[in-house]
Amino acid sequence: MTWVIVGLGNPDEEHVRTRHNAGRMAVEYFAKKNGLGEWKEDKKSRSFVVRGAVGKQLVVCVLPNTYMNKSGSAVSHYIKSVKAAEKLIVVYDELDLPFGKLKIVFDRGSGGHKGVESIARALKTKAFVRVRIGISRVNGKGEPQKPQGEAAVEKFILGEFSSAEFAQLKDVCQRTNGAITSVITDGREKAMNAFN
Repeated sequence: MTWVIVGLGNPDEEHVRTRHNAGRMAVEYFAKKNGLGEWKEDKKSRSFVVRGAVGKQLVVCVLPNTYMNKSGSAVSHYIKSVKAAEKLIVVYDELDLPFGKLKIVFDRGSGGHKGVESIARALKTKAFVRVRIGISRVNGKGEPQKPQGEAAVEKFILGEFSSAEFAQLKDVCQRTNGAITSVITDGREKAMNAFN
């Protein structure tokens, strides 16, 4: 069964460098690093798709061209059952983690992330792997400092990475590439032990 790797973000040009597109950027990097070839537009699923193999595992990478809160409609074209969802990896930005920190989780709630909510609703299961990429600023103790209030949160996540953060994004994408690869080749338990 093919692994489906989804990078969450918003499709428009103005969102390309924003924090909310961290998942999308990381999956683009993964596809490039693993030589998966050219992205093609899939009009049926309203997404960009690239297929290939990582080691002996077949993969399809999906970048939904829907807005974040409609991501499930794109993903449901590739995941047709609860069983198939166990081979789904969703990569996305996480406000509850400090910038650059990664966490692999399985079968958890959405934590308020609209893209993850949309996917869980569309697939009727939460039993899929997520790779959460921290985007929060940190305080002096290195703890995430989340913006307070809906308007502040929206402004922050739809804001662009600072130039210092952008410089570190390559390292973040490299580690995300390692995390995704580990889930695919070693299994999610080993990957969680290695990366969390």
